Amino acid sequence: METAPEFRADVLAIAAHRDDVEQTCGGTLLRMAARGLRTAILDLTQGEAGTRGTAADRAREAAESARTLGVGWREALGLPDGAIENTYANRVEIVRVLRRLRPRVVILPYWQARHPDHAICGTLGYDACFLSGLKKVDTGTEPHRPFKIVYASLYADVRPSFIVDITPFIEQRHQALMAYKSQYANQSAGSGLFVPEEEIRERTFAEARHYGLLAGVLYGEPFVQKEVGLVDDLTLLPVQSI
Repeated sequence: METAPEFRADVLAIAAHRDDVEQTCGGTLLRMAARGLRTAILDLTQGEAGTRGTAADRAREAAESARTLGVGWREALGLPDGAIENTYANRVEIVRVLRRLRPRVVILPYWQARHPDHAICGTLGYDACFLSGLKKVDTGTEPHRPFKIVYASLYADVRPSFIVDITPFIEQRHQALMAYKSQYANQSAGSGLFVPEEEIRERTFAEARHYGLLAGVLYGEPFVQKEVGLVDDLTLLPVQSI
C-alpha cells in the first residue's frame, strides 16, 4: 500500500471509523480499483471509544482490510471517537488530505444516521471539500476541490440515486469487513449489541442483494447525489423499466 506524499487518488472515501467504509462502500472501492482507478480511505478517528478492541487493534485490522480492498492509501486522523464536531479546525485537517491526494470523487456517509459521528462526518466532509477550493485557506499546498461528492446510503431509509454493481467483488468485500476480528468475532464484550459472527455474512449479503435487485444486478451498493444527473443518449440508459 503506497504511503508516499506524491500519491494521488481518483476516489477518496471518508468515514468516521475504521470499518465504516467496509460496510457501506467497500465493494465500490474494489470495483473502482479493478478499473485501474486509484482509491484511498480517510478515517477520521482512531476508534478508541469502541466497546470492542483498541485503537491499535483497529489500526492493524484497517491495514489488512485496505490490502484486501486494493486501496493505495489509508490513514486515520485523531478526531475524538464519539465526539466529532464540524469545526473550522477539523475542516482544515481534512482539507490538508484533500489537497494532498487531489481526488476527483469523494464518498461520504449519508448526512442522516443513527450514530452522530456518521451524520457529522457527512456534513463535515462536504464543508471541507468546499473549503479546500478556497485559495486564501493557507495549508502550504495548492487548492483543490473534488469534482463529485456522493453519499453512501446503505443504512439510510432513502431511495438511492444510483447503485454500483459489486457482484464480482462481494466475497472480497466480506473478507475486508471480517478483517476486523476485534469487532466481529464472537466475544463477551458487547455481545448484546453486536450481531453474532455467524449472522454477519447473511445480513450483509442480504442488504447487498436488496440493492442489487433495485438495479437488476445480483449485489449492489447504494449512493445518493444531491445534484441532478445529465444524460447524453437515452438509448444507453441502464436498468430495464419493465
